[in-house]
Amino acid sequence: MNKRNLLYIGITIICVIAIIMGIYYQIFKNDKKQNSDNNQITNIVQDENKNIDPEQVKEEFNNLFTNYFDDQGYDISSIKKIEGLEEKDIIYAAYNIQEEKEEKYNVNINLPVFNVQGDVASEFNVTTQSIFANKASDVLLNSKEYTIYNVEYISYLNENILSLVIKSTLKEGNNAQRVIVQTYNYDIQTGNKVTLNEILQAKGISQKEVNTKIETQVQEASKQSEAVANALQQKGQLVYKRDINNAMYVTDNVNYFFLGLDGQIYIIYPYGNSNFTSEMDIIKI
Repeated sequence: MNKRNLLYIGITIICVIAIIMGIYYQIFKNDKKQNSDNNQITNIVQDENKNIDPEQVKEEFNNLFTNYFDDQGYDISSIKKIEGLEEKDIIYAAYNIQEEKEEKYNVNINLPVFNVQGDVASEFNVTTQSIFANKASDVLLNSKEYTIYNVEYISYLNENILSLVIKSTLKEGNNAQRVIVQTYNYDIQTGNKVTLNEILQAKGISQKEVNTKIETQVQEASKQSEAVANALQQKGQLVYKRDINNAMYVTDNVNYFFLGLDGQIYIIYPYGNSNFTSEMDIIKI
């Protein structure tokens, strides 16, 4: 074998080795980066869980309600509105009632509707009617004891996801105050409802990490509630007790959530929906 052939063989071997080393380096580099990114996300979630004040999160949530639809600059020109309501926003207040009647009621009702064509949007409006509008009518027409009833909302558009959250505060006579929350999440492109898991998947957020965050915050809120329970019970006030083993505290079973400003995810556990309480847990993702 002459020197030229040996040279060709040597160059070929060097090239093969270089390619193998390049592939190995690329795989190793990507794996290392992925592991680093995963560790960073986990550390961020853990750090957030350590510094959460449930009461501060609830206060922030309560301050969101400005009876307003925020499209955040997204184009809504292609959305088909209900015939005859083309000049209205896709979420608008069908009723604004602020009225006080001595010894009867004090109401401040801002009742929003979906101004969007389609069965799902119509279904959402029927739900709003049954939960909030019917109660408002009952308070105005049939109050037998002094009643305070407030309804407020906030709505955001994040790309193709239209979210609406409605909150009511109800105090009837000597009954404990109730806070009731209803949320809707609607895909303006498909006309379908949107689930929490679909949003988490689209954002690349792990369900496991979210479930951990829910568990951590609910346990912390439960501890805080138990710490003041005895004092409140001695004053005759009822204290809502959380069942931290309830199946609702996983993403598969979350019924109340919405996308807020800049796509911020809020998960809500509004215990007043089925109990005479103002207690709720809010988890921000």
